[in-house]
Amino acid sequence: MRRRGLPVSAVGANERVNDRMNDRVDRFDCADGSERARRVGSVLGLFWSCVWLIWLVPVFFDALNLDRPVLRYALAAAVVAFAGCYVAHFIARSAVFAETPTAEHPGLDRRGALTFAAMWILALILIFGVGESGLTAVVFAAVAALWTVRWPWALAICVASGVGLTIAMVVAPGWSFDFGGLIALGFATVAVLAAQAAARRQRALGVARIENAQLAVQAERNRMARDLHDILGHSLTVITIKAELAGRLMDVDPARARQEVADLERLSRSALADVRGAVEGFREISLAGELSRARSALNAAGIQASLPSSVEDVPEELREPFAWTVREAVTNVLRHSGATTCAITIGSERVSVQDNGVGHDGIASGEGLVGLRERARIAGLQLQVNLVQSNGVRVSMAAPEGNA
Repeated sequence: MRRRGLPVSAVGANERVNDRMNDRVDRFDCADGSERARRVGSVLGLFWSCVWLIWLVPVFFDALNLDRPVLRYALAAAVVAFAGCYVAHFIARSAVFAETPTAEHPGLDRRGALTFAAMWILALILIFGVGESGLTAVVFAAVAALWTVRWPWALAICVASGVGLTIAMVVAPGWSFDFGGLIALGFATVAVLAAQAAARRQRALGVARIENAQLAVQAERNRMARDLHDILGHSLTVITIKAELAGRLMDVDPARARQEVADLERLSRSALADVRGAVEGFREISLAGELSRARSALNAAGIQASLPSSVEDVPEELREPFAWTVREAVTNVLRHSGATTCAITIGSERVSVQDNGVGHDGIASGEGLVGLRERARIAGLQLQVNLVQSNGVRVSMAAPEGNA
């Protein structure tokens, strides 16, 4: 549907801007990204937890080789239950780690606490029921602590488990002292800590990517706001002045009035082209062209204009910010100043627009000059807005070394 007061092409341009912004933001939608991260983390947790279950196979067969049938099957079921708790715990914690939006260790949820406690209870049952091979369950439970509590506590649990394994192997009758369990515990601890460090770095990179994308979207919106304000503000101001002039000339000088109407059509088409350029991000303006437009607009408003005849002395990298300065300052002269004269001076490192109108203290805080100040900052230039002896305003932009 066509919106009242806007040409169809302008409406389409505005909608394309909104669509492009929304598409870029949707890529980083937090809810969807969090759900995807949880699913990926769950799959990875399932895979790696199942890989390590091979070390529980000897414990399972040791349970089946016990003499008492009831105890045999009960302990074999305990091994299966322990494996299930371990897999469930690993999946849950992997999902939580994957969706955590910061590099910090995520907190312990209820499901993780229950599975972690069940693992330790079953590990103790297997130690007393199966015997020496049941110590393997302690290694699993200790390593699970690294994914469950913050690393100082997790490291303490692993060290305490290692000490407990050593004491059990030395004190328990018939048990042999085997470095295998301690080596396995140490290796698994180092491996998990390394994996967690890599995960933290990955999460930090993900956070940085999201922040950078959000900053890029905001910067694009700010650029669009500056360009549309400067382009439409100037163009509509000139169109309004020329329309008023055409209305006054309609009866006294029809030929001149027709010329002004033709200029109105040309200006409106030029404004639409400028808006399209701003939407696509390749909007460029010419300093010489802005001087020509300024002369035409000031003459139409009955303001005596003093403009330079050439811009050849201005370096290429300064011409665009100087052109924006001329456009915004002349727009303010036409809109607010009530001036009768306007002088534009341009040097190799400085541009200045001065009028003899009615200045006021709040002029520097206008939206257009705020955007112009941002353009100056991006270009490494300085913008100054000064009242001239309470009679007019001077807007100037210059390279830092060109300011007095």
